[in-house]
Amino acid sequence: MRRCAGGILLKGRRIVLGKRAANREFYPKVWDIIGGRCDAGEEPEETLVREMTEEIGVVPRVFSRVAVLPEPLPELYGEAEYHIYVVTRWAGLLAEHGDEHAELRWFELTEAMKLDLALPAYRSVFAALMEGRGVEAVP
Repeated sequence: MRRCAGGILLKGRRIVLGKRAANREFYPKVWDIIGGRCDAGEEPEETLVREMTEEIGVVPRVFSRVAVLPEPLPELYGEAEYHIYVVTRWAGLLAEHGDEHAELRWFELTEAMKLDLALPAYRSVFAALMEGRGVEAVP
């Protein structure tokens, strides 16, 4: 089974999402959190830090896991689990690196709920954040 990890930069009631490039194998041209596949032997927390650093130049410093979501389309993309983290403190400046995203943008949580998202279950994570649930630091 594929394991992935991704992070949601949270500042107040705003989050960062990336619009996946049209050439992406999984979920092209939709809004997604920042992350990717776990390498062999890599823990999801390590993947989170590596992927956010590689893709947007941000190093997560304070974060918490808020969900583990199943792959909604296993018949198309295979079995997977997505470890979702909320990042409340980070180092570095937000910038696009590489060709994974066509665009990076800050959204109000209410606005993000209306987007075409890679995983529909993100909406439940965003709703929990709007209610102030599930934001505790992982050492």
